[in-house]
Amino acid sequence: MIMNIRWKKWLECVGVILFTIHCSLFTVSCSEDESATEEYPNWQARNDEAIEQWAATSSYRKIRTYTQDETATAKNADYIYVEVLETGVGTESPLFTDTVRVAYRGRLLPSTSYKEGYVFDQTYLGDFSWETMGVASNATAGAFMQGFSTAVQNMHIGDRWRVRIPYALMYGSSSSASYPAYSNMIFDIALVDYWHPGETRPVFSARQR
Repeated sequence: MIMNIRWKKWLECVGVILFTIHCSLFTVSCSEDESATEEYPNWQARNDEAIEQWAATSSYRKIRTYTQDETATAKNADYIYVEVLETGVGTESPLFTDTVRVAYRGRLLPSTSYKEGYVFDQTYLGDFSWETMGVASNATAGAFMQGFSTAVQNMHIGDRWRVRIPYALMYGSSSSASYPAYSNMIFDIALVDYWHPGETRPVFSARQR
């Protein structure tokens, strides 16, 4: 009888210990789940919503992608949305085959850790300055992604624009280490110079501008 009581008590103690361990593990698991946050929640839906908001903003200049025939029915995602930050000079813009020099900063929509939007590429640090902006490598206007190319083909030298570009005009459903799929992109772009095929320019220094 004594052995049965002791055995029973031993089993009860073991059960309490196992139950305590189980609860501890469950608590840790729950805490980990709660602390884990997603950087880009509901990303495609949020980016689709942003496009509709841009289209409804009357102060933005809407420019249809250069790849689309003007007679075709256009969707909101077929436009870029331009906010003019600085106005340059002249009346001409680069053609598809012209070489351009641009300075830019590209970011995504705000996400969990990046309230101003993650900066995935840029030619300058800090606030923009024509004196220290740096420039992208010379490239033809048509060498960029569709939305970016549409912007530079409508700019004049000295223009600086904030260009909001739907993901369909950038990388669409593709992703990389720098951006997830379905990412609208917002670029601050400055057109420094451009020239026609066969023409040349000296090596550029921002401080010479």
